[in-house]
Formats: sequence, C-alpha cells, structure tokens
Amino acid sequence: MSIWFTEKQTEHFGITAKIKRTFVSEQTDFQQLDMVETEEFGNMLLLDGMVMTTEKDEFVYHEMIAHVPLHTHPNPENVLVVGGGDGGVIREILKHPEVQKATLVEIDGKVIEYSKQYLPSIAGALEDPRVDVQVADGFMHIAESSSQYDVIMVDSTEPVGPAVNLFTKGFYEGIAKALKGDGIFVAQTDNPWFHKQLITDAYRDISEVFPVTRLYTANIPTYPSGLWTFTLGSKVYDPLQLDEERFHHFETNYYTKDIHRAAFALPKFVKDLTEGE
Repeated sequence: MSIWFTEKQTEHFGITAKIKRTFVSEQTDFQQLDMVETEEFGNMLLLDGMVMTTEKDEFVYHEMIAHVPLHTHPNPENVLVVGGGDGGVIREILKHPEVQKATLVEIDGKVIEYSKQYLPSIAGALEDPRVDVQVADGFMHIAESSSQYDVIMVDSTEPVGPAVNLFTKGFYEGIAKALKGDGIFVAQTDNPWFHKQLITDAYRDISEVFPVTRLYTANIPTYPSGLWTFTLGSKVYDPLQLDEERFHHFETNYYTKDIHRAAFALPKFVKDLTEGE
C-alpha cells in the first residue's frame, strides 16, 4: 500500500509526496518533527506538518538567503543565523572567504540532531570550527545583542509556534541594534499567492527600520505555490549595486551573478505588495 504525505497549504489546496519510509516522528518541546524519505525529493524535514527542506531542492533556499546579502556587504566577517537548524544556510555562508565566524541560534535542538543524522549533505558544515552552534531562543539572542553582526539571516518557519515573534516590527528593530553600523539582514517572507498580507506587513515594518529595503524571489518547488520571497533590510548597502570585483565564483546550483540581479525584478502583483494600499 502506498503512503502519501500531504501538506495542506491553505484550506483548499495542498501538495503531496509519496513516502518510502519514516525515520522520525516526534513531538519535541516546540513542535511536531518528522523526518521522512520521499520518492521524489529524497529525505524531507517536516515541522508541524510543513515542508522545511528536502535533499533535492534545498539548494535554492539556502543559496538565495545567504549569497544575496553576503555579496551585498563588502566585508561580512561576523554572521548570525536565527533558526536554520538543518545547517544549509551555514554551509553556504562558509563559502565566503571573508567570514570569520558564523553563529547559529536554533531554538529546537532536535532539528539539529536529526538533520545531522538524516540530512548530512545539508548539515555537515555545522561541525566547521568557524561555526558557533547555540540551542537557544533567537528572539532573545537578538534582544541581548548589540552592534556585533555584519549580516543577520532569519531562517524561520512560517509565523506559527516558536516563530511568531520573528515577524514583528519589534524584532526587526532588535535586529537593527544587533547589527553593526553598515549591517544587513534578510528574512524569508513566505509566498505572494497565499500570504499577501504577511509580505506587505513585513515589507512595511522592515522599511520603517532600514533605509534600504528590497524584496526578491526564488523558485522552490516544495514550498507553497513554488514562488518564495525574501525581504532584505540594509543600513547602507543596496543589493542592486552589486560590486563586480567582489563577486565570488564558488560552486552553486541556483544562485549566480545574473540571478542576483534578476531576483529583484518582481512580477507586478508582487511589486504591488511592497507599495502598500
């Protein structure tokens, strides 16, 4: 008998994947965590019934949330990732030779533990000596930090459960204080088909805190609708002013210099979300 997993992305729409086997199904202190092997996308991490990452398409999200801000900042030595316990963003950050330290603050240690076990191609870089892994509340870590990070990346789930506070103006203000004077931050801000208001609200709040605010997109097939957005807030540097001399030609599968520019060319209905009512 075939076993299928369905993520109900709205009341009336979902995506489904055929499951070969289940490795983990556990209620952690924070959320329901499932690690499964799928026929189409390889091993897949699910949190509260939502797809977080898969072996087949993970590179899109991890490359796009990391390399856009890191190529925008001229010298990103000290980088923070809030969430991201699977380790994929850390893996991409470490490709940049300027990075001296990458701190990962993940609230759920089980995500780290099972990702190392079942997603080694994603989580392998967590053992790098430049990485400081902390099992802690990212919201509180930001609140207790001051002018110490060059770049902050918020790799969170959707605004449910432990991630609710990561989509508030107060959090963005805390990020601004945790960044150095020329710092940059980026957050995943969901999709424009099912969560228009989330994007509008996040863009408005971030633009009230950061002088330079940009929305960009990527195609991620296992995320709701396949069209995903990221919102970047910068104190000084504009990601549209890419320094050609600083561009690193390391191995990627999605991100390129051309994609960096093109990702900011928004469909009209998406651009409208950044312009308010």
